[in-house]
Amino acid sequence: MSEMEPKVVIFFDGSCSLCKTEIGVYSDCDVADTLLLVDVSDANSPLPDSLDREDAMARLHVIAKDGRVLSGAAAFVEVWRHLPSWVWTAKIASLPFLTYILEGAYCVFLIWRPAFVQIFVTLRRLRGICWD
Repeated sequence: MSEMEPKVVIFFDGSCSLCKTEIGVYSDCDVADTLLLVDVSDANSPLPDSLDREDAMARLHVIAKDGRVLSGAAAFVEVWRHLPSWVWTAKIASLPFLTYILEGAYCVFLIWRPAFVQIFVTLRRLRGICWD
């Protein structure tokens, strides 16, 4: 990838251990260096005018290479599209009916995110693994 080629900008909540771990997986898979990761829990991280920090902390947002700002399921699909080992997932998730289902599931996940994070942290401690 050339230095001038735009990247997919991912805005994620780095204060969420579950989110941080997931973004770490994407980063490890980013062999072509197509992703730019922005931890929005850092108050010094720049945000586009169209996105405020509270919204950015609440759900995943990306800026696609073509400049579109996407959130939720559409944001995940855009990220997956640029990761060689996730391309097939993006193709399946791009099916119109499935995108709606994934968005609904993501909205439910967000309601329960604090509980999922607590379970994730507890399991990580029980296994004695430090992924931070």
